[in-house]
Amino acid sequence: MERLRQRADFLAAAAGARVAVPAFVVQVRNRTDAGPARVGFTVSRKVGSAVERNRVRRRLRELVKRNGSPFMRPHCDYVLVGRRAALGRSFDTMLDDLKSALKRLDAQLARRTTASAG
Repeated sequence: MERLRQRADFLAAAAGARVAVPAFVVQVRNRTDAGPARVGFTVSRKVGSAVERNRVRRRLRELVKRNGSPFMRPHCDYVLVGRRAALGRSFDTMLDDLKSALKRLDAQLARRTTASAG
């Protein structure tokens, strides 16, 4: 799995489908190439100090590393936007949130694909 680094990729994902859970928001964009899934992480200053933002970012990266890959579609860009609730939420609960969010996004992408094909 590759990382998103370009601002244009983050903006494109922000225009796509999204699912919000208490600790983070997952945004997805379906790309036209055949590459692997790419993931980006962002946490705004509203979340807190630099230390708190980095802690949220590290927790989000570990979530994806541990359990996100099987639920992510290839040729899609995913962006996880951290929220302040990620600081106090248990890691197991966040893992469950990520699984359910990715399943909901997969269903949204499937609906959009069938709607645009028909």
